[in-house]
Amino acid sequence: MEAIGRKRWAIAEGYIPSQSSFSERALISHETACILNAGNRDAHVAITIFFADRDPIGPYRVTVAARRTLHLRFNDLDDPQPIPRDTDYSSVFESDEAIIVQHTRLDSRHSEVSLLSTTAYADA
Repeated sequence: MEAIGRKRWAIAEGYIPSQSSFSERALISHETACILNAGNRDAHVAITIFFADRDPIGPYRVTVAARRTLHLRFNDLDDPQPIPRDTDYSSVFESDEAIIVQHTRLDSRHSEVSLLSTTAYADA
C-alpha cells in the first residue's frame, strides 16, 4: 500500500488528569496518540511536548512498524521524563515517513466517564 498522511502533526490540546475513578488500566484517565503507518517502511517518530510556562521536553522516540498502528499513551512516556499530570500541554510529531495521527482522551475523574477524540493538525 502507498503511504498516506503527513510527516509533521500537532495536537494543540493535551491534559492528563492525575485522578481516576477506576483502577483498571483501561479506565484510568489517559491521553492517547493513535498513529497509523499505512506505508511499506517503518516510521521513526519524534514527539516534543510544549507547555505554557516552561521549556519543551523531548524528543520522545517511537517506531511505528510498516503497515501497522500504534496507540501510544502519553501517560506511559517517561524518557526523557514523564509528562506532568494536571498540566496543559501540546505535542508535535515529526516522522521520517507519512503517518496519520489522532488524539483521544479518557477522563475518568468522575464515574461518568468522558471520551474525547480529534484528528491532529497536519503540516507537512
